[in-house]
Amino acid sequence: MHYLTGPQMPWMSFAWDVARLCVWLVLLTAVFVPLERVFTLHPAKFLRRDIGADVAYYFINSLLPAALLATPLAVLATLAHHVVPDGWHAAVQGLPLWARALAGLVVADMGSYWGHRLSHSIPWLWRFHAVHHSATHMDFLVNTRAHPVDLVVVRLFGLVPLSLLGLGSAGTTGSLLPVVVVLAGTFVGFFLHANVRWRFGPIEWLVATPAFHHWHHSKLAPINRNYAATLPWIDRLFGTYYLPASQWPAQYGIAQTLPPTLGGQLVGPLVWPRIARWFARAQPSEPAHQHAGVEKSAQ
Repeated sequence: MHYLTGPQMPWMSFAWDVARLCVWLVLLTAVFVPLERVFTLHPAKFLRRDIGADVAYYFINSLLPAALLATPLAVLATLAHHVVPDGWHAAVQGLPLWARALAGLVVADMGSYWGHRLSHSIPWLWRFHAVHHSATHMDFLVNTRAHPVDLVVVRLFGLVPLSLLGLGSAGTTGSLLPVVVVLAGTFVGFFLHANVRWRFGPIEWLVATPAFHHWHHSKLAPINRNYAATLPWIDRLFGTYYLPASQWPAQYGIAQTLPPTLGGQLVGPLVWPRIARWFARAQPSEPAHQHAGVEKSAQ
């Protein structure tokens, strides 16, 4: 009966992944919960109403998007091999690791910026992205609240140019770059959503901070700002930067409410046309949010 318990059995791999994610969730909780209690921006209970759904999203989005991305990334690698000049990837791999890492960060963040921005402006993409923006309170776990399709789309926008330019190619050291980018991006994502009142002065011009990303989740005008995941100057370049010196958003979320159940949020955007039209009504628009609101001053 060894074939039922062999190390290559899919269920064993799945169980190991779940166990690994449990450990990471414990570590993330141990880091962020104390920070959010000591440096609280908006007082809230840790065991809030929708925390169960966010924990479910944590596991779903740590497992499913990687599986969904495997095939398109394999096709992309084959395509890049045929369309990119032979010497280009070799030249890129000849660059110092620090140069490849820096270039990879800029390229991936530029790509994900446009994927993220299009998710706000194209109605059928917004139906998926609205799940993430439905959060009415910000804390580190909100980072995981997202539809898997939304994550796949935005990640492809970052990974496609990374692969085509050879910054994600396999090699003795180059093969680690996509892993480093994903891990760093994951931790930064949790930090950007954290319920902390920290401001970082001039550093906010260089890298994304919680204040920068909290304004992206603002329910009140101005909305549709701060799309970059890591580099705020990309928003400055394309005219979508907004970060007042001493203010925080007063409210988070979108004008309409999405289905309250996890299943409804996952299935709703995929159903066409009736539920899809319902989801489209949740699309943010400047007129719908152009009403006054008192912003929270930095503490």
